[in-house]
Amino acid sequence: MKHPLLTTLLAATLLVAGLNARATEVAGVRFDDRQHLEQQELVLNGAGLRSKFFIKVYAMGLYLPEKKTDAAGVLNSKGPKRITIVPLMELSAQQFVEALSGGIEKNLSDTEIAPLKDRLQTFDNTLLALGKASKGTPIALDWVPGKGTRLVVGGQAKGNPIPGEDFYRALLRIWLGDKPTQGDLKDNLLGKAS
Repeated sequence: MKHPLLTTLLAATLLVAGLNARATEVAGVRFDDRQHLEQQELVLNGAGLRSKFFIKVYAMGLYLPEKKTDAAGVLNSKGPKRITIVPLMELSAQQFVEALSGGIEKNLSDTEIAPLKDRLQTFDNTLLALGKASKGTPIALDWVPGKGTRLVVGGQAKGNPIPGEDFYRALLRIWLGDKPTQGDLKDNLLGKAS
């Protein structure tokens, strides 16, 4: 025997649940509209695809306490932040380190890099110890005020937090700097998708 009222209520409940669980999808990778970091809710500022020579390298999302549409606003925003990178192919840790280092060198002057050198080396060593960035395994670069930049791979923290918000801003400039890794990815991270 069918119960029309029960069926209607169940359908309405599923519809509401679906509306509350919104997400953005990039190359098959789902980025939730909201995430929590250190008991603070972050919103998805934007998400996009890093490709190279028509090869999909990784999908990426940027989470902030509140949305920002310009790079300066993101770089100067206060509070926790998260960059989530999901490789769409297996990358060696060396490839990952070289890509990050190249992005930093393109977007920071030697004078800006100098005070970061030891911390960059520590971060590179932590990445190299991973051996590889496996396809589909989320990599989060979290800024936690009072603690530092934290590397989280597949939900597990790796290495020690790197102190200094200047370090995290240097990482952000890889994608949001004047010479970003990819122009349309920068636009997407800033919520300016076409």
